[in-house]
Amino acid sequence: MALTLLLLVPLVAAIVLLAMPAAAALDRVISLGASVVTAALGIFVVWAGDSVDVPWIRSLGIRWHFAVDGISAALVLLTVLLVVGVVLHALAGPTPSGGSRSTYLGAIMLVETGALATFLARDAILFFIAFEVVLVPMWLLIRRFGDDHVADETRADAAGRFVLFTVFGSTLMLIGILLLVSHQGTSDLEALARMHGAGLSHSLEVAIAAILLTGLAVKVPLWPLHTWLPSAHTIAPTAGSVLLAAVLLKMGTYGIVRLAVAAVPEGVIALSPILAVLGAVGVIWGGLACLVERDLKRLIAYSSVAHMGFIAIALASGSHTGLQAALFANIAHGIVSALLFFLVGDLKEQWGSADLSTPRVALRDRAPRFGVAFVFGLAAALGLPGLVSFWGEFLSLYAAWSPAEGVNVGVLRGTVVVGAIGLALAAAYSLRVARILWAGEGAPETAGEVTPAGAREAASEVVVDERGIRWGVVLVLIAVMVTLGVLPHLLLTISEMDAAALLTGVTR
Repeated sequence: MALTLLLLVPLVAAIVLLAMPAAAALDRVISLGASVVTAALGIFVVWAGDSVDVPWIRSLGIRWHFAVDGISAALVLLTVLLVVGVVLHALAGPTPSGGSRSTYLGAIMLVETGALATFLARDAILFFIAFEVVLVPMWLLIRRFGDDHVADETRADAAGRFVLFTVFGSTLMLIGILLLVSHQGTSDLEALARMHGAGLSHSLEVAIAAILLTGLAVKVPLWPLHTWLPSAHTIAPTAGSVLLAAVLLKMGTYGIVRLAVAAVPEGVIALSPILAVLGAVGVIWGGLACLVERDLKRLIAYSSVAHMGFIAIALASGSHTGLQAALFANIAHGIVSALLFFLVGDLKEQWGSADLSTPRVALRDRAPRFGVAFVFGLAAALGLPGLVSFWGEFLSLYAAWSPAEGVNVGVLRGTVVVGAIGLALAAAYSLRVARILWAGEGAPETAGEVTPAGAREAASEVVVDERGIRWGVVLVLIAVMVTLGVLPHLLLTISEMDAAALLTGVTR
């Protein structure tokens, strides 16, 4: 019952909010109440290990099967708790132009419904359906509630690119799922994990793995299938950027683990050199783009490409440590990216843009809480020890240096060297942004061109510091970031047993 309610509460809230008149005043109570109740149910479901398994489409053998395990537990918690923060943040400020507040909040709740169903689904067809539920509400957030400082055509282009890329990836994923289900005779993900590729020829397993990995790589996204992400992040409102980075991207990496690694392991091992190389190129590509990017939201989007590259390297190692590293890095990136997008969104509301080439006031002087929070977020983004991102990146490179049997050691160790260079690039672009925001300096390309009048204008710019509910959301994210950085075992122990079982095909 608890798991059913976990999916039903945000779905009903989304339907009510989307159908509500624009002037209705109950949208605050409904959205906040539904998100808090969903969070409580999510915590209970993870603690109790709840599940539901009943026939759904009997003629096709598809079951209404949802369950939580160590692989999905942290993602469920991240989703339900983060949505509470997103709703609180949205209610504490102005609603982006483009529609009513109830529509905006309804889209957020519908994204939560689809994400939770994806992380909990234990049937491959059900997984695909849940995966697609988030497409329309996220398109709505980008298209209708996107940045009103840009032309309508720009919003339409970003939303359209998001839809076209993700539908292309979903089509490939569906083809891979249908091939897998038709040859194995079941769509039950637990049964497919137990089969562990048994009964499939090597060439067929590699082909299925290639199709699944390509389709899911669009959602992750991995280089060179990442080109939809920067524009989507730049145009999306704060809630859209946070959910896109912290939740939707995780659906792609989770799908690789649940569908490809569990069901066609030999195919993944055969393709692991390609997966690792693409991840390594993404690390360097994202880092170099961040070094020259002037738009702060696009910069964080490119940094996400780099962080997803580390997860790809970890998964390519094929080892238990690599899988643990990927799962940890997934959550770490969700926390850090959410913090940064919350902060950038708040600053963009005041500045009207996130252009780093425009001279700004020093946050350390005018808005110290903003400044300190940015320093924490950027320090985590560069993988500073003691913060949450360090463990995901360190364990990813450690796993790639000693990959599982059958994995090309030379290629994986080469990606470790590339990944280390990527860490240096991360330090460079994080310190560049910290200098601009914390110290109030112009970007290197334009700092020497700032006129005295421009400097006086920047110095007189008013910035209202973080406070109230929004500051509370930021503080919670910083606390979680530090806690998991100091005590990583709190997260690693959740997935340890189920990660080992998934790699061996012995379900618990």
